[in-house]
Amino acid sequence: QVQLVESGGGLVQAGGSLRLSCAASGSIFSINAMGWYRRAPGKQRELVAAITSDGDTNYAEILKGRFTIVRDNAKNTVYLQMNSLKPEDTAVYYCNAEFGMWSVGTYRTFEVWGQGTLVTVSS
Repeated sequence: QVQLVESGGGLVQAGGSLRLSCAASGSIFSINAMGWYRRAPGKQRELVAAITSDGDTNYAEILKGRFTIVRDNAKNTVYLQMNSLKPEDTAVYYCNAEFGMWSVGTYRTFEVWGQGTLVTVSS
């Protein structure tokens, strides 16, 4: 069993910064991509940013330049640095990771989601 535990959410004023952390724990063989998604009130969940085990990143176009995703493979942790926050960034932010494992001679992958952390940006 593996799990993702997020931290770092909270209330911040517009223009401020927050850093989210997501740590993976449990019986981990390998972690492929890790990422952050968010769901704003009344909206669908959307990709914020993702990062591969090699450090290749992918960002939502509208967030480029303000958000930065970083990964520490030694700690099985991914971070999301959010700067110049806007009220429209208010959302529940979810960590996501694709894990890999060998099972009966076959390499399998599976996805795990964190419980979410609320980020509220006041105007």
